[in-house]
Amino acid sequence: MVQSNGNLESHFQIPKIKFTQLFINGEFVDSVSGNTFETIDPRNGEVIARIAEGDKEDIDLAVKAAREAFDNGPWPRLSPSERRRIMLKFADLIVENAEEIAGLDAMDAGKLFAPGKNIDIPAAADTIRYYAGAADKIHGTTLKMSRDMQGYTLLEPIGVVGHVIPWNFPTQMFVLKVGPALAAGCTMIVKPAEQTPLSALYYAQLAKQAGVPDGVINVVAGFGSTAGAALCSHMDVDKISFTGSTEVGRLVMQAAALSNLKPVSLELGGKSPFIVFDDVDVEKVAPLALIGILYNKGEICVAGSRLFIQEGIYDKFVNKLEEMAKTWVVGDPFDANSHQGPQVDKKQFERVLSYIEHGKREGAKLLTGGNALNGKGYFIEPTIFIDVEDEMKIAKEEIFGPVLSVMKFKTVEEVIKRANCTNYGLAAGVMTNNLNIANTVSRSIRAGVIWINCYFAFDPDCPYGGYKCSGFERDLGMEGLNKYLQVKSVATPVYNSPWQ
Repeated sequence: MVQSNGNLESHFQIPKIKFTQLFINGEFVDSVSGNTFETIDPRNGEVIARIAEGDKEDIDLAVKAAREAFDNGPWPRLSPSERRRIMLKFADLIVENAEEIAGLDAMDAGKLFAPGKNIDIPAAADTIRYYAGAADKIHGTTLKMSRDMQGYTLLEPIGVVGHVIPWNFPTQMFVLKVGPALAAGCTMIVKPAEQTPLSALYYAQLAKQAGVPDGVINVVAGFGSTAGAALCSHMDVDKISFTGSTEVGRLVMQAAALSNLKPVSLELGGKSPFIVFDDVDVEKVAPLALIGILYNKGEICVAGSRLFIQEGIYDKFVNKLEEMAKTWVVGDPFDANSHQGPQVDKKQFERVLSYIEHGKREGAKLLTGGNALNGKGYFIEPTIFIDVEDEMKIAKEEIFGPVLSVMKFKTVEEVIKRANCTNYGLAAGVMTNNLNIANTVSRSIRAGVIWINCYFAFDPDCPYGGYKCSGFERDLGMEGLNKYLQVKSVATPVYNSPWQ
């Protein structure tokens, strides 16, 4: 592991924080209580800004605005082509402001600035464009009924939606939830993670600038136990879309059930297997395996955190991982040389370090890393454990950090069984040149997305979600749009029809 020397991006000014209030009914406003909370820069532990702290009263106001906008406002009643036009303008504004948004996410979440500006933010705009293109393609079907009846279905917007989004991908999570809900004609309240509220507030004003009517998008920053709980249990919210931990997902379902039985979609944790068979080119696949755990400092629910290597190439593969890890650069996310920034906050930083200590105590062998970097901030070395057993804590629980568990296997049947021996089922990687093995394993792994000879192959058109305790329903693709639509069946008698 190499620590960066502080070569920060040239010609870039750290963005000034413009928006710290709640965004309700098209206006930035203080919270009802007047309370604020600190958002912290994980590079140094210093306060970036104080953000208005939303609570139940603020959620009530935001839901009232969204309900009025849905029941009586123009957005659900606009022609789909007009919704598309406004959404395309929103996407253009995102691209125009990519540098500033990437700077906010780098400061607030520790995300790398250059990839954010050049890849993540343009990809977010593309997601909005994808759903803008879908807005005028929402339609039901004509039914062939068995009686003398004419029947058809309508697809109607589900209503007021509550989006609760996590801190690891503030931009991507905002657009993959807001985009399809806008296309469907819904109105919404976004509750960003308390660790990373800055870009969500920024997106709210861009949406207004694009022409999204007041009350359609509301952003209430605050804590999960207060603002999030109030949103999930609100009697006038028609749908909750949540991304986060499995533990909190259970609370979200419970709140929905105990209120108005609103439907819930959940994208939760993962402990994804990255399976490498011995027919692969180690020089090509080892870098993919390393990126599979270290991308976004391991703060990604589909991280390939359980690396299974077939015994024939195990030693060679492990040696290659160790060699690459030694050149991995950890440092300031604004430094163009950095491969990895800080963990999002002190709590997550300490959580990851505690799992590393568990791995040591349980007898796993530390190949690389295992330490925090000296100095300010929440930086952790890329950490690789070998000789890991399936029952060890580091192999079973989601760590959400740059910690890889490496395990050896012999046969296809063995690795399928071990890969499925988890409560999670979000993603898996299968690396092989054997088509039969690829087909067998991809159909046998109980997970929502399988990447064969690739990893992190996200695309706006590719549905994404989990099995088991990794949640249900899907984001992205047309499946990500359908969850914001209701199916209504309409039937009427047809008398004396010459046709059946």
